[in-house]
Formats: sequence, structure tokens, C-alpha cells
Amino acid sequence: MKIMRSWIGMSALAAVLLGVTAGAGQAAEVKLRVADSFPVGHFIPKYYTLPFMEKVKAATGGKVDFEYYPAQQLGKVKDFLSLTQAGVADIAYIAPAFISDKMPLSGVVELPGAFPTSCAGTKAYWEVAKSGPLAKEEFAPNGVRLLYMLVNPPYQILSRNEIKGLDSLKGQKLRTAGGAMEIMARKLEVVPVRMAGPEIYESLSRGTMDGLVFPLPNLMEYDLQELVKYSTSGQNFGSFVHNFMINERKFQSLPKDVQAAMLKIGEEITLESCKQIDADVKPAIETLKKAGVTFVELPEKDKQALGPLLSGVGTEWAASLDKRGKPGTAVLEAFNKALKAQ
Repeated sequence: MKIMRSWIGMSALAAVLLGVTAGAGQAAEVKLRVADSFPVGHFIPKYYTLPFMEKVKAATGGKVDFEYYPAQQLGKVKDFLSLTQAGVADIAYIAPAFISDKMPLSGVVELPGAFPTSCAGTKAYWEVAKSGPLAKEEFAPNGVRLLYMLVNPPYQILSRNEIKGLDSLKGQKLRTAGGAMEIMARKLEVVPVRMAGPEIYESLSRGTMDGLVFPLPNLMEYDLQELVKYSTSGQNFGSFVHNFMINERKFQSLPKDVQAAMLKIGEEITLESCKQIDADVKPAIETLKKAGVTFVELPEKDKQALGPLLSGVGTEWAASLDKRGKPGTAVLEAFNKALKAQ
């Protein structure tokens, strides 16, 4: 809990320091407010947002200044889309899983078993998102544009209770990110609980949840390593996409050279930083083992059962969107094509 209690003070200091450094030198022509939900030291600001801001400032010769508001200082993570649309934030972390009514098609990356690494998922999503069906069907109608993003490494199931196999998971209350992950949870006969990252610690510590479906490197970011005792190993129970988006009207108001710099740097960071995310998985496993987490390889009969069980999640997800007039099948096919092309 100590990390969570220190978020606000640390993040406020970070925002002040960033504002000071950004203001040094020539006066900026453009000032942009950036908002996310992550604590200081989290890997996403470290690998993505802070480098993005610094590189854009450098590439534009100080023309751009940023005000950075981490740790939900500008609002709750579920409200970041509306805050961006309203101009409260210019650039914000917008997680489609938390607003699946607004961006249901982006849930394609949440489907279990689809890819083995963060980079594989990131590159495939980027292909269908930057100018493909997601840009046209989800981002443009919501008045936002994708600048950079990442897909988490494949999720594992972690629990306070012993994991012996799939049967031992039945009935457990597990945190999911919503969307396609909830379909998967129901097929595994677990109880899905949709919840944002900053809220997990309290629920686990109080025992109101049994565990979570989560990427291993992220556990330490939220100080959760002492609250779980068992983890599956080598599985893909879905993933999660982190989109950083800018208000389209604001983007169009920017000088052309600033637009070009943001798009170029955003793509570079998207395609390169995922390598660091993947590199973090192995040391995360070692850290969790030292914290007392036991990694469990599912029995062979469960592995064989998982294949057909999880493959049906994508079909069901796509069909449900097709019925709503959304191109679920088309997006799923485009995503799978992008994966195969790598």
C-alpha cells in the first residue's frame, strides 16, 4: 500500500518538475495537457509518455510544452475519453476496455491465445489502428486520434487460492479488464470483476476478490506481489491495449511540423518500446518467485481443453459486434492477418 499512498505527492512533484524543465529556454508556442492514471515509476510513463514528450520538445526546438498530470489527477481513468473530447486534457490515456461501449472493436487485442509477446500484439494492433478500420470506425467518430500505444504481454491468472488446474478456478472472483476478457472468464466459469488498476489493491487486500487476470510485470507497479500466491505459467488469457490519444480538433489546430513530429515519434516509440516490455517479463517472474508466488503449469488435459474453449471467444466476440452493426468479423480478420504477416 505504501506505493499507492505516495502516488499523489510524488506525481504532483513530477508534474511540477516537468513543467519547470519544459519552461526552460525559449517560450513554447504550444502547450498541451497530458493525463494518465499511472503512478510515478510505472513502466508506461517511463518507456512511453515521458520519452514521447521529451522527444517532441526536442524535435520541435522547444515549440511544444507539456503539462503532465499522472495518477488520475485530472479525473478517473474511465472518464479520460470524455475529458479529452471536452478539452480538459489534450492528450490522454484512453483504455478501450474501460469504455467498451464507445470503443468495442479495440477489444480484438483482449482475445485470449492470439499472440505470444507484447511486440506481436502491439504491431498487429498498430496496423489496424493507425489508419485502418479502427481509426475509421472508432477513433474518428469519437473525435480522437491515436498517437502511440502498447499492448501488454499475455495475461496470466493469479490467485490467492491454490491453482491446480482449470477446475480449481471455477467460481473464483477474478479482476478482468472487461470486454472480451469477460467472455473468456465466463467460459472458464469464473466470476469476472471489471476494475481499473489503481483499485485492485484494496479489493485484493480485503478479500473481496480472489485474484486477477493480469500481466506479470505490472504486479509490482501496483504493489500486488504480496497479495497473490499462485500464477499460471506460459498461457495467454488475453491482453489489454493502452492507447494515448489526442483531441482531433486540437491536433488539427497544431502547426504542421508539430503534427508531423508527434506522429513520427509516436510510431517510433510504439514499435520500439514494446521490446522493453517483453524484456521485463523474465525478471518479473523471478521477482514474483522471491515474493512467494508459485507458478503452475496447467495439466496436459487442461491445455488441450483450453485450445477449443478459447478459440471460441474470438468468434463469439466478433459475432456479437456484427449483430450490433459493428464490423467485428472484419476487424478480427484484419488483426489476424496483421499477426500472420509479422
